[in-house]
Amino acid sequence: MATERIVVYVEGTPVEVSAHDTAASAALRAGLGHTRTSPITGEKRAPYCMMGVCFECLMVIDGAASRQACMVPVRPGMRIERQHGPRELD
Repeated sequence: MATERIVVYVEGTPVEVSAHDTAASAALRAGLGHTRTSPITGEKRAPYCMMGVCFECLMVIDGAASRQACMVPVRPGMRIERQHGPRELD
């Protein structure tokens, strides 16, 4: 049985992924070496546990910052971006 494929946008680039992927796996599939930078040290960080425990996968998803990308299922047209430092307050 074929898996449904959809297109999401990672850092503005269209990426075809499985409809069952998460935003974190889509970012990794797109070749991102890191998904955020530490708000304290500026170090590059990337998904680690892929189950919502470590919070290393925080990203901006559809304009909402500090989303745990490993816990967010993809949907067609989703916009996934790196998060640089702490999220900004509105």
